[in-house]
Amino acid sequence: MKFSWIIPVTVVFLAAILLTGCTGNQAEPGKTELTVFAAASLTGALTDMAETYETSHPGIHVVLNFDGSQALRTQIEQGAYADVFLSANTKHLYALRDQGLMENSSIGLFAKNKLAVITPASNPGNITTLADLTRPGTRLVIGTKDVPVGDYARQILKKMGNDSTYGPSYNASVLANVISEETTVTGVVTKVQLGEADAGIVYESDITPENRDRFLVISIPDQYNVIAEYPAGIVGSSAHKDEAAGFLAYLKGEQGRAILAKYGFALP
Repeated sequence: MKFSWIIPVTVVFLAAILLTGCTGNQAEPGKTELTVFAAASLTGALTDMAETYETSHPGIHVVLNFDGSQALRTQIEQGAYADVFLSANTKHLYALRDQGLMENSSIGLFAKNKLAVITPASNPGNITTLADLTRPGTRLVIGTKDVPVGDYARQILKKMGNDSTYGPSYNASVLANVISEETTVTGVVTKVQLGEADAGIVYESDITPENRDRFLVISIPDQYNVIAEYPAGIVGSSAHKDEAAGFLAYLKGEQGRAILAKYGFALP
């Protein structure tokens, strides 16, 4: 009986550890923590932007959560806290708007993008044209139908199949070569980079000066390509709406636009 104190003390100790693990990346005392949910394709640009924003706004600490837009939408629908949502398509942000979960007056486009096909630099599948994606045995990676990059890819393939240049079987033939569907565009890029796929359909902005030598890029002509529109808005439950509005102003302002352009995004 003299050791009965061990159990409650141990429980308290473990609880303290768990609580500590759940509060990582907290703002410094006196700083406002601004939580930004952003599409995975924005990882490079938003990481850079958050650093420059914090430098010019020392009272703000920006916390970034990157994932597929569809996953971020679900997280917000299920009650996850966010101040700002940046989506890679209008569908998911507008769905939140229609449920009354966004500040409608804050919503607007801030960037555009297009898609391209990439292969590993060694090009093991000998993919040199868009027609080569139909070759039996080609290992292609795309996004799931719910993630914007996957939805856009399917729109492109359908357009191409409706053109006599590629023919009605093009769409089905290319999709038959899909070996993996990723929930983020970064997953597509990674599989191609690692040589786990012969080709992938990604955003043009995913090809950066830092990784360009690891890939060969096949452009998709404008008549088939899709313009990806990126909207942003303040989440209705945000406790820091003024600070969120300030971040959106920076995003759409001269410095934010310069960073987006640096990472290959077009501007609306």
